[in-house]
Amino acid sequence: MSWVGLALLAVAGFLLGGVVTAWRSSRALAVVLGIGTALASAGGVAWLL
Repeated sequence: MSWVGLALLAVAGFLLGGVVTAWRSSRALAVVLGIGTALASAGGVAWLL
């Protein structure tokens, strides 16, 4: 088990919370955070494989 992969998945979870919070007030920020979430989760999964 790699710490980097787990850290990337944790960051993705943190960013996902930001997406949910920002969605009501700033859609553009939510989209940017969503892209970051997708990249962090894909990187975390790829690192663990």
